[in-house]
Amino acid sequence: MHLRNKTVLWALACFLLLASVFSWARTQQNQGTPAAAQGSVQPTPLPSDIDPSDPALPVWARPATPAPSARATPNTPPSATTGNVPPNQPQPEQTGTIGQVTKGPNGSFTLITRVQNVTLPVTVMDDKHHLVTNLQKTDFVVYEDGQPQQILECRREDIPVSIGILVDNSGSMREKRAAITKAVVNLVRASNPSDEVFVVNFNDEPYMDQDFTNNVNLMHEALDRLDSRGGTALYDAVIASADHLAKAAKREKKVLLVVTDGEDNESRESLEQAIRSVQDENGPTIYTIGILGSEGKQRRAKRALEALSLQTGGVAFFPKNLEEVDEISQQVAHDIRNQYNIVYKPNSPKEGYHSLKVVARASGKDLQVRTKSGYFSGQQQVSK
Repeated sequence: MHLRNKTVLWALACFLLLASVFSWARTQQNQGTPAAAQGSVQPTPLPSDIDPSDPALPVWARPATPAPSARATPNTPPSATTGNVPPNQPQPEQTGTIGQVTKGPNGSFTLITRVQNVTLPVTVMDDKHHLVTNLQKTDFVVYEDGQPQQILECRREDIPVSIGILVDNSGSMREKRAAITKAVVNLVRASNPSDEVFVVNFNDEPYMDQDFTNNVNLMHEALDRLDSRGGTALYDAVIASADHLAKAAKREKKVLLVVTDGEDNESRESLEQAIRSVQDENGPTIYTIGILGSEGKQRRAKRALEALSLQTGGVAFFPKNLEEVDEISQQVAHDIRNQYNIVYKPNSPKEGYHSLKVVARASGKDLQVRTKSGYFSGQQQVSK
């Protein structure tokens, strides 16, 4: 009895093994070789103090590239060399009918859209790092994917902005919050009176402590809600705040200001995913203030803040002490109120990632231009 049972089990195991091998071989034959990637996205130059050969340099130090094509294997892991967005992220290059809402593998919904016009907030400085505010449309050239675009409109005016203030509320920030609250309130007071602002405090999780308002007292109250404990879920806070801007902001121009004193150690999402969340055609400009300690211990935190700012046309600040934070906040407000808004219609409004470069010249001299490094077009995330 026992011997026969063992023989039957052994025969059944052999049969299942042969069936699995046959199924695997047929799948490989049907799939064939994955299609070659359509073009490539050139990485944005890294800050001067970062060594590109550093083995600790993470993928997110380069621009996020489109997800694998629809013909590629859905479960292929992100490439360590190209920085592809993980499979559970939106896949902008998938095709579909304009106006169609599709459901992704992670349960999110995506609206297929067509890019009409792209608006770029652009900051221009001379060789002495002074803002240049007297340029005309003819002084600019916009390149998308290396091709010059026709500029429809170029204006420099102090337009109202939708701003998200993200403040680290982890345990290490307890003694710094009073100075940061003062600096943030002064930034708001130095901004356009018609700006709308929301406040997010984050530690282990991000918390919306004040939705959009232009009431300074309400903002101050939200910033004073101290719960300094736990870790730092910076990336989750950025993703949630970018989503709130996209869905609820009343102003076309959008900004995030992030204040933190350390490296993310609690987020469920990665920095690459955080960068991807703000790389839509109308995504926010991100300014970051890193109140960091010694260089050796905070290199990854510095890289993260630089990456968020660099990809979106903002600036990463690293004050030497708390007294400098207030001065930086005034500088951010001044920068926001003195940008150009350049509007153009893409020559080839296809879905996917588009690299950007803006060149400005005046009196025969090249000027320093700061804007986003690129954007994803063709899809918009919608709520479930």
